[in-house]
Amino acid sequence: MRAGSIGGVLVIIWLVLGAVAAFERGYFKDDSDASCAKAGTVIITVVAGPLNWLGVNPKITCDIPEPSK
Repeated sequence: MRAGSIGGVLVIIWLVLGAVAAFERGYFKDDSDASCAKAGTVIITVVAGPLNWLGVNPKITCDIPEPSK
Protein backbone atom coordinates (compact mmCIF):
# COMPACT_ATOMS: atom_id res chain seq x y z
CA MET A 1 0.00 0.00 0.00
CA ARG A 2 1.29 3.47 -0.82
CA ALA A 3 1.79 6.11 1.86
CA GLY A 4 -0.69 8.39 0.06
CA SER A 5 -3.40 5.75 0.31
CA ILE A 6 -2.81 5.31 4.02
CA GLY A 7 -2.87 9.07 4.55
CA GLY A 8 -6.12 9.38 2.60
CA VAL A 9 -7.75 6.65 4.65
CA LEU A 10 -6.62 8.33 7.88
CA VAL A 11 -8.09 11.67 6.74
CA ILE A 12 -11.42 10.01 5.90
CA ILE A 13 -11.52 8.27 9.29
CA TRP A 14 -10.64 11.58 11.03
CA LEU A 15 -13.49 13.41 9.25
CA VAL A 16 -15.99 10.61 9.92
CA LEU A 17 -15.17 10.75 13.63
CA GLY A 18 -15.63 14.54 13.52
CA ALA A 19 -19.03 14.08 11.86
CA VAL A 20 -19.99 11.61 14.61
CA ALA A 21 -19.00 14.19 17.24
CA ALA A 22 -21.08 16.88 15.50
CA PHE A 23 -24.02 14.47 15.33
CA GLU A 24 -23.69 13.72 19.06
CA ARG A 25 -23.88 17.45 19.78
CA GLY A 26 -27.08 17.73 17.72
CA TYR A 27 -25.63 19.98 15.02
CA PHE A 28 -27.35 18.12 12.18
CA LYS A 29 -30.90 18.54 13.48
CA ASP A 30 -33.30 20.41 11.24
CA ASP A 31 -33.10 23.83 12.82
CA SER A 32 -34.83 27.02 11.80
CA ASP A 33 -32.04 29.25 13.14
CA ALA A 34 -29.46 28.31 10.53
CA SER A 35 -26.72 30.89 10.32
CA CYS A 36 -23.13 31.26 9.20
CA ALA A 37 -22.06 30.84 12.83
CA LYS A 38 -23.85 27.52 13.11
CA ALA A 39 -22.48 26.31 9.77
CA GLY A 40 -18.98 27.37 10.77
CA THR A 41 -19.28 25.56 14.09
CA VAL A 42 -20.40 22.36 12.36
CA ILE A 43 -17.55 22.55 9.84
CA ILE A 44 -14.86 23.22 12.43
CA THR A 45 -16.23 20.45 14.67
CA VAL A 46 -15.98 17.97 11.80
CA VAL A 47 -12.45 19.15 10.98
CA ALA A 48 -11.39 18.89 14.64
CA GLY A 49 -12.28 15.20 14.41
CA PRO A 50 -11.36 13.04 17.42
CA LEU A 51 -10.05 16.07 19.31
CA ASN A 52 -13.70 16.74 20.19
CA TRP A 53 -13.60 13.87 22.69
CA LEU A 54 -10.46 15.33 24.27
CA GLY A 55 -12.33 18.48 25.26
CA VAL A 56 -12.02 20.62 22.14
CA ASN A 57 -15.31 22.45 21.67
CA PRO A 58 -14.84 24.84 18.75
CA LYS A 59 -17.36 27.63 18.25
CA ILE A 60 -17.49 30.11 15.39
CA THR A 61 -19.09 33.53 15.47
CA CYS A 62 -19.66 35.68 12.45
CA ASP A 63 -21.52 38.87 11.80
CA ILE A 64 -23.00 39.41 8.37
CA PRO A 65 -24.03 42.97 7.65
CA GLU A 66 -27.68 43.47 6.83
CA PRO A 67 -28.41 44.56 3.27
CA SER A 68 -29.17 48.22 2.81
CA LYS A 69 -32.71 49.27 1.92
